[in-house]
Amino acid sequence: MTLLALGLNHQTAPVSLREKLAITPSALSDVLGDLTTQQGVVEAAVLSTCNRTEIYCRVEAGAEHLPEHWLAQFGQLRPDQLDTYLYRHRDGEAVRHLFRVATGLDSMVLGEPQILGQVKEAWQAARASGALKTPLDRLFQQTFAVAKRARTDTRIGAHPVSVAFAAVRLAQRVFSALDQATVLLIGAGDTIELAARHLADHKVKRLLVANRTLEHAQALASRFGGVALPLDDLERHLAEADIVLSATASREPILHREAVKQALRQRRHRPMFLLDLAVPRDIEPAISELDDVFLYSVDDLEQVIDENRRSRREAANQAEAIIELQVEHYLSWWRASGEQDTLKQLRQSGEATRDAVLARASELLAQGRSPQQALEYLAHTLTNKLLHTPSVALRQAAQQGDRELLHAAARLFDSSDRAASTDANPDSDDAQHPPQARRTG
Repeated sequence: MTLLALGLNHQTAPVSLREKLAITPSALSDVLGDLTTQQGVVEAAVLSTCNRTEIYCRVEAGAEHLPEHWLAQFGQLRPDQLDTYLYRHRDGEAVRHLFRVATGLDSMVLGEPQILGQVKEAWQAARASGALKTPLDRLFQQTFAVAKRARTDTRIGAHPVSVAFAAVRLAQRVFSALDQATVLLIGAGDTIELAARHLADHKVKRLLVANRTLEHAQALASRFGGVALPLDDLERHLAEADIVLSATASREPILHREAVKQALRQRRHRPMFLLDLAVPRDIEPAISELDDVFLYSVDDLEQVIDENRRSRREAANQAEAIIELQVEHYLSWWRASGEQDTLKQLRQSGEATRDAVLARASELLAQGRSPQQALEYLAHTLTNKLLHTPSVALRQAAQQGDRELLHAAARLFDSSDRAASTDANPDSDDAQHPPQARRTG
């Protein structure tokens, strides 16, 4: 079995590609069902945010490339169109990657807190869909403990700078006096709520909130002194907005070029600042061709975020050290769980041998043999059968000079003297047959 983490993010792929592979929460159950029915995929979880789409899965030998082929097919892409943008991690590196993602070390905003909640949602969705088994489920639960410890023991989570904060900071650079600006927020999720909080702190002149579900817009607007709008009224109020921030889960653009062009006419071409925080994008890219429009996507926040990243590097280094220790802890459990499978097979084989020999001893009794004869048959045959395979292996080890296996056997059976004599004479009667092994009763 191989543990895999593969995907793409803001560092490896542009938003135009990421939006093709974005998976909405409502589609996640069907996506997981399709992925885990692929031959060779044992279990899986999928994480999809505005900055990344990632698959975490356990696959059988020979199926290592199946998840990336599935991902290309999902995005209606050829594998070669995706290949150069993907990162791939196996086993320990996959564990390390998930720990870093959940801790915020792999985020555009170093240490940003929202990603941990998104990882938890991905885990919950995989659990609810029946897509997880024990190894991956345990990995996610340990991930949450690692992220919590990193935030507790370091300052990686101190004064977090979210994507929403960076968006407001960028808007402030374009419109220096936010208290004179009317801001239109499209959506009502966590990112928009954080943006509304930061904008309220800057005392924006007017706040409009448009959402497909009007009740959600009203709930958000009421908390920050704004005005709620149904999404159908968006174009009618667009000309009022100096700044537009959008972050919805729509698969198609919400704001189109013609609507913005008309709004600019009504504004007498006073500039508009548009920031699209959604993946897939909410705002039609062709809008950037219009005069008097400043259109930015989530990828354009990098410069603002770099300032924060430098100040948090020391805390990030401390968090990396915590992660390294916890990676080894999980891998130790992973290796032990594989050994448990071997022990289970060994026990099942021993029990099957016992049952067969016991059945034959019972037949001997039924045929009129004495209890003593049946017991001797049971003891001698069971001993022969249980020791035959390890005896053959030890004899071959001695012939091939495999001292490691011989010493391991001595430790396993706690019989150094017997192992030494077997090592010296692997063809001795004791090496091949236990005492009285030739007696069949």
